[in-house]
Amino acid sequence: MQVLYVLREGFSGFKRTKVPMIIAIVTISISLLLLSFFAILLFNVEALIEEIRSKVELETFLSEYLSDEEVVKLKAQIERIDGVKEVQYISKEDAAQIFYDEFGEDIYKVLNFNPLPASFKIKLYNEYKTLEKVQSIYYKIKTIKGVDDVIYRKKLLEVLDQQARGYLWILFGIGVFVALSAILLVANTIRLTIYAKRTIIQTMKLIGATRGFIRTPFIIEGLLQGFCGGLIAVAVVFLVVENLQTFLTVPVFDLIKVKPYYYVVILSTGCFLGVLGSLISVRRFIKTTVVQ
Repeated sequence: MQVLYVLREGFSGFKRTKVPMIIAIVTISISLLLLSFFAILLFNVEALIEEIRSKVELETFLSEYLSDEEVVKLKAQIERIDGVKEVQYISKEDAAQIFYDEFGEDIYKVLNFNPLPASFKIKLYNEYKTLEKVQSIYYKIKTIKGVDDVIYRKKLLEVLDQQARGYLWILFGIGVFVALSAILLVANTIRLTIYAKRTIIQTMKLIGATRGFIRTPFIIEGLLQGFCGGLIAVAVVFLVVENLQTFLTVPVFDLIKVKPYYYVVILSTGCFLGVLGSLISVRRFIKTTVVQ
Protein backbone atom coordinates (compact mmCIF):
# COMPACT_ATOMS: atom_id res chain seq x y z
CA MET A 1 0.00 0.00 0.00
CA GLN A 2 2.80 2.40 0.91
CA VAL A 3 4.60 1.61 -2.33
CA LEU A 4 1.51 2.46 -4.37
CA TYR A 5 1.07 5.70 -2.45
CA VAL A 6 4.69 6.73 -3.01
CA LEU A 7 4.47 6.00 -6.73
CA ARG A 8 1.15 7.82 -7.02
CA GLU A 9 2.56 10.88 -5.24
CA GLY A 10 5.64 10.79 -7.44
CA PHE A 11 3.54 10.96 -10.59
CA SER A 12 1.05 13.43 -9.16
CA GLY A 13 3.43 16.36 -9.64
CA PHE A 14 2.63 16.38 -13.34
CA LYS A 15 -0.99 17.25 -12.47
CA ARG A 16 -0.72 19.34 -9.31
CA THR A 17 2.25 21.58 -10.13
CA LYS A 18 2.23 21.86 -13.89
CA VAL A 19 4.03 25.21 -14.20
CA PRO A 20 6.95 24.39 -11.83
CA MET A 21 7.14 20.94 -13.43
CA ILE A 22 7.42 22.40 -16.94
CA ILE A 23 10.02 24.92 -15.74
CA ALA A 24 12.07 22.10 -14.18
CA ILE A 25 11.91 19.98 -17.36
CA VAL A 26 12.91 22.94 -19.56
CA THR A 27 15.74 23.81 -17.15
CA ILE A 28 17.06 20.25 -17.25
CA SER A 29 16.83 20.24 -21.07
CA ILE A 30 18.78 23.50 -21.37
CA SER A 31 21.40 22.30 -18.89
CA LEU A 32 21.79 19.03 -20.77
CA LEU A 33 22.07 20.82 -24.10
CA LEU A 34 24.86 23.03 -22.76
CA LEU A 35 26.69 20.02 -21.33
CA SER A 36 26.08 17.90 -24.44
CA PHE A 37 27.33 20.39 -27.01
CA PHE A 38 30.29 21.21 -24.79
CA ALA A 39 31.14 17.50 -24.45
CA ILE A 40 30.82 17.00 -28.21
CA LEU A 41 33.24 19.89 -28.76
CA LEU A 42 35.69 18.59 -26.17
CA PHE A 43 35.73 14.98 -27.37
CA ASN A 44 35.97 15.92 -31.05
CA VAL A 45 38.82 18.37 -30.43
CA GLU A 46 40.66 15.58 -28.64
CA ALA A 47 39.94 13.21 -31.54
CA LEU A 48 41.12 15.82 -34.05
CA ILE A 49 44.40 16.26 -32.14
CA GLU A 50 44.98 12.51 -32.13
CA GLU A 51 44.12 12.30 -35.83
CA ILE A 52 46.73 14.96 -36.63
CA ARG A 53 49.27 13.31 -34.33
CA SER A 54 48.74 9.94 -36.05
CA LYS A 55 50.14 11.44 -39.27
CA VAL A 56 53.43 12.48 -37.66
CA GLU A 57 56.41 10.83 -39.36
CA LEU A 58 60.04 11.50 -40.20
CA GLU A 59 61.63 11.68 -43.64
CA THR A 60 65.28 10.70 -43.91
CA PHE A 61 67.22 11.73 -47.03
CA LEU A 62 70.09 9.45 -48.00
CA SER A 63 73.53 10.15 -49.34
CA GLU A 64 73.64 9.94 -53.13
CA TYR A 65 76.55 7.53 -53.19
CA LEU A 66 75.07 4.66 -51.15
CA SER A 67 75.00 1.24 -52.77
CA ASP A 68 71.93 -0.98 -52.68
CA GLU A 69 73.54 -3.14 -50.01
CA GLU A 70 74.32 -0.10 -47.85
CA VAL A 71 70.73 1.10 -48.21
CA VAL A 72 69.45 -2.26 -46.93
CA LYS A 73 71.82 -2.16 -43.94
CA LEU A 74 70.88 1.44 -43.18
CA LYS A 75 67.18 0.56 -43.29
CA ALA A 76 67.71 -2.32 -40.87
CA GLN A 77 69.68 -0.06 -38.52
CA ILE A 78 66.88 2.51 -38.40
CA GLU A 79 64.26 -0.20 -37.84
CA ARG A 80 66.07 -1.25 -34.65
CA ILE A 81 65.59 2.20 -33.07
CA ASP A 82 62.99 2.21 -30.28
CA GLY A 83 59.72 3.75 -31.45
CA VAL A 84 60.19 3.07 -35.15
CA LYS A 85 57.21 1.13 -36.49
CA GLU A 86 57.91 1.01 -40.22
CA VAL A 87 60.57 2.23 -42.64
CA GLN A 88 59.55 2.71 -46.25
CA TYR A 89 62.25 3.17 -48.90
CA ILE A 90 61.62 5.77 -51.62
CA SER A 91 64.09 5.59 -54.51
CA LYS A 92 65.04 8.52 -56.75
CA GLU A 93 62.64 7.19 -59.38
CA ASP A 94 59.84 6.94 -56.79
CA ALA A 95 60.56 10.53 -55.71
CA ALA A 96 60.30 11.69 -59.33
CA GLN A 97 56.94 9.93 -59.68
CA ILE A 98 55.68 11.56 -56.47
CA PHE A 99 56.80 14.95 -57.83
CA TYR A 100 54.83 14.29 -61.01
CA ASP A 101 51.71 13.19 -59.10
CA GLU A 102 51.74 16.30 -56.92
CA PHE A 103 52.81 18.98 -59.40
CA GLY A 104 51.94 17.47 -62.79
CA GLU A 105 55.48 18.08 -64.09
CA ASP A 106 58.11 15.61 -65.21
CA ILE A 107 61.29 16.47 -63.27
CA TYR A 108 63.45 15.22 -66.17
CA LYS A 109 61.79 17.64 -68.58
CA VAL A 110 62.08 20.54 -66.14
CA LEU A 111 65.76 20.10 -65.18
CA ASN A 112 67.00 17.41 -67.61
CA PHE A 113 68.12 15.37 -64.58
CA ASN A 114 66.71 14.09 -61.31
CA PRO A 115 68.02 16.04 -58.29
CA LEU A 116 65.62 14.36 -55.86
CA PRO A 117 67.42 12.14 -53.32
CA ALA A 118 66.42 8.68 -52.21
CA SER A 119 64.83 8.66 -48.79
CA PHE A 120 63.18 6.70 -46.01
CA LYS A 121 59.68 7.53 -44.79
CA ILE A 122 59.70 6.55 -41.12
CA LYS A 123 56.47 5.82 -39.26
CA LEU A 124 56.39 5.71 -35.46
CA TYR A 125 54.30 4.00 -32.81
CA ASN A 126 51.61 6.27 -31.38
CA GLU A 127 53.21 6.51 -27.94
CA TYR A 128 56.38 7.91 -29.55
CA LYS A 129 54.64 10.75 -31.41
CA THR A 130 55.49 13.44 -28.87
CA LEU A 131 57.96 16.26 -29.40
CA GLU A 132 60.47 14.90 -26.88
CA LYS A 133 60.49 11.34 -28.22
CA VAL A 134 60.50 12.36 -31.88
CA GLN A 135 63.47 14.62 -31.23
CA SER A 136 65.29 11.72 -29.57
CA ILE A 137 64.67 9.51 -32.62
CA TYR A 138 65.67 12.40 -34.90
CA TYR A 139 69.11 12.76 -33.28
CA LYS A 140 69.71 9.00 -33.35
CA ILE A 141 68.99 8.83 -37.09
CA LYS A 142 70.91 12.04 -37.82
CA THR A 143 74.16 10.53 -36.52
CA ILE A 144 73.97 7.40 -38.67
CA LYS A 145 76.53 7.29 -41.46
CA GLY A 146 74.91 7.59 -44.88
CA VAL A 147 72.07 9.86 -43.68
CA ASP A 148 72.20 13.24 -45.38
CA ASP A 149 69.30 14.96 -43.59
CA VAL A 150 66.24 14.25 -41.44
CA ILE A 151 63.10 16.36 -41.36
CA TYR A 152 59.86 16.24 -39.38
CA ARG A 153 57.09 18.69 -38.49
CA LYS A 154 58.59 20.13 -35.34
CA LYS A 155 56.31 23.18 -35.14
CA LEU A 156 53.22 21.00 -35.42
CA LEU A 157 54.37 18.79 -32.55
CA GLU A 158 55.13 21.87 -30.43
CA VAL A 159 51.56 23.07 -30.95
CA LEU A 160 50.08 19.64 -30.18
CA ASP A 161 52.17 19.07 -27.05
CA GLN A 162 52.09 22.54 -25.53
CA GLN A 163 49.21 24.71 -26.74
CA ALA A 164 46.57 22.11 -27.64
CA ARG A 165 46.81 20.35 -24.27
CA GLY A 166 46.52 23.69 -22.51
CA TYR A 167 43.34 24.49 -24.43
CA LEU A 168 41.91 21.09 -23.53
CA TRP A 169 42.49 21.72 -19.82
CA ILE A 170 40.80 25.11 -20.15
CA LEU A 171 37.84 23.48 -21.89
CA PHE A 172 37.69 20.82 -19.17
CA GLY A 173 37.65 23.50 -16.45
CA ILE A 174 34.82 25.31 -18.20
CA GLY A 175 32.97 22.01 -18.51
CA VAL A 176 33.21 21.37 -14.75
CA PHE A 177 31.87 24.88 -14.10
CA VAL A 178 28.97 24.31 -16.53
CA ALA A 179 28.16 20.97 -14.88
CA LEU A 180 28.10 22.45 -11.36
CA SER A 181 26.00 25.38 -12.57
CA ALA A 182 23.57 22.95 -14.19
CA ILE A 183 23.18 20.98 -10.94
CA LEU A 184 22.52 24.14 -8.91
CA LEU A 185 20.12 25.50 -11.52
CA VAL A 186 18.16 22.26 -11.63
CA ALA A 187 18.10 22.03 -7.82
CA ASN A 188 16.73 25.57 -7.45
CA THR A 189 14.11 24.97 -10.13
CA ILE A 190 12.91 21.67 -8.65
CA ARG A 191 12.69 23.47 -5.31
CA LEU A 192 9.68 25.31 -6.76
CA THR A 193 7.77 22.05 -7.16
CA ILE A 194 8.69 20.97 -3.64
CA TYR A 195 7.74 24.36 -2.21
CA ALA A 196 4.32 23.99 -3.81
CA LYS A 197 3.87 20.84 -1.72
CA ARG A 198 5.17 22.25 1.57
CA THR A 199 1.78 21.82 3.26
CA ILE A 200 1.70 18.13 2.36
CA ILE A 201 5.23 17.70 3.73
CA GLN A 202 4.33 19.35 7.04
CA THR A 203 1.21 17.17 7.37
CA MET A 204 3.20 14.00 6.70
CA LYS A 205 5.75 15.01 9.32
CA LEU A 206 3.04 15.59 11.89
CA ILE A 207 1.60 12.09 11.42
CA GLY A 208 5.06 10.56 11.92
CA ALA A 209 6.15 9.79 8.36
CA THR A 210 9.81 8.84 8.02
CA ARG A 211 12.30 10.92 6.10
CA GLY A 212 12.61 8.28 3.42
CA PHE A 213 8.83 8.02 3.00
CA ILE A 214 8.56 11.80 2.51
CA ARG A 215 11.56 12.05 0.24
CA THR A 216 10.85 9.13 -2.13
CA PRO A 217 7.94 10.72 -4.07
CA PHE A 218 10.09 13.77 -4.79
CA ILE A 219 12.94 11.55 -5.98
CA ILE A 220 10.53 9.77 -8.35
CA GLU A 221 9.24 13.14 -9.49
CA GLY A 222 12.77 14.39 -10.10
CA LEU A 223 13.57 11.20 -12.01
CA LEU A 224 10.56 11.76 -14.28
CA GLN A 225 11.50 15.41 -14.81
CA GLY A 226 15.05 14.40 -15.68
CA PHE A 227 13.83 11.69 -18.06
CA CYS A 228 11.54 14.13 -19.91
CA GLY A 229 14.26 16.79 -20.02
CA GLY A 230 16.71 14.18 -21.28
CA LEU A 231 14.37 13.11 -24.08
CA ILE A 232 14.03 16.71 -25.25
CA ALA A 233 17.80 17.21 -25.14
CA VAL A 234 18.41 13.96 -27.06
CA ALA A 235 15.96 15.04 -29.77
CA VAL A 236 17.55 18.48 -30.14
CA VAL A 237 21.14 17.15 -30.22
CA PHE A 238 20.17 14.46 -32.76
CA LEU A 239 18.47 16.99 -35.05
CA VAL A 240 21.36 19.46 -34.83
CA VAL A 241 24.06 16.85 -35.47
CA GLU A 242 22.15 15.20 -38.32
CA ASN A 243 21.47 18.53 -40.05
CA LEU A 244 25.03 19.86 -39.73
CA GLN A 245 25.83 18.15 -43.02
CA THR A 246 23.52 20.66 -44.72
CA PHE A 247 25.67 23.58 -43.60
CA LEU A 248 29.17 22.10 -43.42
CA THR A 249 31.39 20.50 -46.03
CA VAL A 250 31.78 16.73 -45.86
CA PRO A 251 35.43 16.75 -44.64
CA VAL A 252 34.47 18.96 -41.69
CA PHE A 253 31.33 16.95 -40.98
CA ASP A 254 33.41 13.76 -40.78
CA LEU A 255 35.30 15.24 -37.82
CA ILE A 256 32.09 15.72 -35.82
CA LYS A 257 31.25 12.27 -34.53
CA VAL A 258 28.50 11.44 -32.04
CA LYS A 259 28.28 7.74 -31.26
CA PRO A 260 24.84 6.18 -30.55
CA TYR A 261 25.64 5.45 -26.90
CA TYR A 262 26.16 9.18 -26.36
CA TYR A 263 22.39 9.70 -26.52
CA VAL A 264 21.95 7.11 -23.77
CA VAL A 265 24.46 9.08 -21.69
CA ILE A 266 22.47 12.29 -22.22
CA LEU A 267 19.24 10.60 -21.10
CA SER A 268 20.94 9.01 -18.08
CA THR A 269 22.49 12.35 -17.12
CA GLY A 270 19.05 13.96 -17.29
CA CYS A 271 17.69 11.37 -14.84
CA PHE A 272 20.71 11.90 -12.59
CA LEU A 273 20.25 15.68 -12.59
CA GLY A 274 16.57 15.30 -11.75
CA VAL A 275 17.21 12.94 -8.83
CA LEU A 276 20.16 14.96 -7.53
CA GLY A 277 18.20 18.21 -7.78
CA SER A 278 15.34 16.66 -5.83
CA LEU A 279 17.66 15.32 -3.12
CA ILE A 280 19.33 18.71 -2.69
CA SER A 281 16.05 20.61 -2.63
CA VAL A 282 14.00 18.34 -0.37
CA ARG A 283 16.59 18.53 2.42
CA ARG A 284 15.61 22.16 2.96
CA PHE A 285 12.09 21.12 3.94
CA ILE A 286 12.81 18.01 5.96
CA LYS A 287 14.31 18.54 9.41
CA THR A 288 16.54 16.05 11.14
CA THR A 289 13.84 15.58 13.76
CA VAL A 290 11.83 13.47 11.35
CA VAL A 291 11.60 9.88 12.62
CA GLN A 292 14.09 7.60 10.86
